[in-house]
Amino acid sequence: MTATPTTSATAVTTGGYVADTVTFSCVDGPGNRFVVFLQGCNFDCVACHNPHTIPLATGEHFHTTVADLLPRVRRAAPFISGITVSGGEATLQPDFLHELFSAVKADPTLGRLTCFVDSNGSCDEATWRHLAPVMDGAMIDLKCFDDVIHQQMTGQSNEPVLHSIRLLHEMGLLDEVRLLILRGVNDDPALLRRTAEWLAAVDPTMRIKLIGFRAHGARPHEPALEEPTHDALQAIAALLLDVAAFDICVV
Repeated sequence: MTATPTTSATAVTTGGYVADTVTFSCVDGPGNRFVVFLQGCNFDCVACHNPHTIPLATGEHFHTTVADLLPRVRRAAPFISGITVSGGEATLQPDFLHELFSAVKADPTLGRLTCFVDSNGSCDEATWRHLAPVMDGAMIDLKCFDDVIHQQMTGQSNEPVLHSIRLLHEMGLLDEVRLLILRGVNDDPALLRRTAEWLAAVDPTMRIKLIGFRAHGARPHEPALEEPTHDALQAIAALLLDVAAFDICVV
């Protein structure tokens, strides 16, 4: 007997604004994943590789329902381990996100898939607690531990980001913290050591993804942003490991 896909446990009525989807990705969470990129972001990152997803667009060409997405996820399901919602900033559409994850978990053909959020960490505690029952993990970007530099890089304070990292760890939902490194901007060794010490106080075995900025595909910037060298990234990884036994991936 073959089960008939159903979402009867969850009404699929909430509309969201979706910029794009990627059927198979191995860089957006654990395993091979179906990725949904939502439209709209509250950060204005100088190093953004998806600047077209920043505007809070509400055009009908972006409008998508959970019912529209589920058939695409089902087709990919035999080949993936989960779905990730990214952006833009995924948590700006929490009701859509909650409904999507709820529908995936209620569907007998999709229930084994994990549901992850890729976030800038800016949302409030109430939003994370709203999502927690249907979410398996979150990946949080920490652009810079220094708040002044963080504001220069993103236009926003890092205070809610730091709170999100602490909260998600306490909830058992922090999958990894991502550190984007821009040469000459946020790569000062003393700053990185303070970053490592703060993260170690949250979890000394935390998974950290150390990401070197790549100019290709990024929005134009004057003066041009510089890429860190491979050796520089390895040196940063060594510095972090000198502070704690982090699980570090350098990309």
